[in-house]
Amino acid sequence: MSVRHALLALLSEGPKYGLQLREEFEAGTSEVQPLNVGQLYATLGRLEREGLVASDDSGAAGPRKHFRITAGGAGELAAWLRAPPDLASAPGQMAAKVLAARRVPGTDVHEVVRVHRRFLMELMQQWTRIKLERADNNLDLGLKIDAELFRLDSVIRWLNAADGRLMNAAVSAPRPAPPPLPRPRERAGGPPTGAPLQGRRSAADDRIRVSDRDREQATVRLRDSFAQGRLTREELDERITAALNARTIGDLRRVTADLP
Repeated sequence: MSVRHALLALLSEGPKYGLQLREEFEAGTSEVQPLNVGQLYATLGRLEREGLVASDDSGAAGPRKHFRITAGGAGELAAWLRAPPDLASAPGQMAAKVLAARRVPGTDVHEVVRVHRRFLMELMQQWTRIKLERADNNLDLGLKIDAELFRLDSVIRWLNAADGRLMNAAVSAPRPAPPPLPRPRERAGGPPTGAPLQGRRSAADDRIRVSDRDREQATVRLRDSFAQGRLTREELDERITAALNARTIGDLRRVTADLP
């Protein structure tokens, strides 16, 4: 985790003194990443020299000296939350950014998730195209691309899981209405719809409640369709949000009805 940006996120909630920042930092990471006093004040000192935080003018020193975030610090924090990840440490960075975004007033954590998911999916789209165009007769290249695709897929799956958990955790506030599900696009020459038996069976299936695994499978299908160029970025964001909000098989069916 970026200690620098974690401290800025904590200070975005209001002025705090040094040891308070240390306690809240370690509580936020479940003490998995301890923060010693020397590292804490060295980081705060750098942030203050760069004009990203300011200390009070009370003359207090040591653990009771208060720090506050400046406009410059708020700007750097907002840019970091939405900046493309360093792929060498993407899972850890993603978790740090989502945790930080939850604390920053006025920040839509779901939008932060969407920005990074879109970036990673576009990378998968690029690698998929290279694989289709150049890897048919190049085993080494195909294996390397598969490794990259699996790595990106793992981070995207975590982002989807985090997005879903954040939605489910918002039980104390009214849940926003899910966006309208996209209407399936008509396919020329497709089979006739509305056969009586098939219609009754589909209607019964559509009332079945979905599981987290069902939602994950739908988001994987949407991701693959985006990688193949079947969905635009806007359609992808809309449909993944709808899939994560789905409650029944019918909800998921409408999200993916026009996809192969």
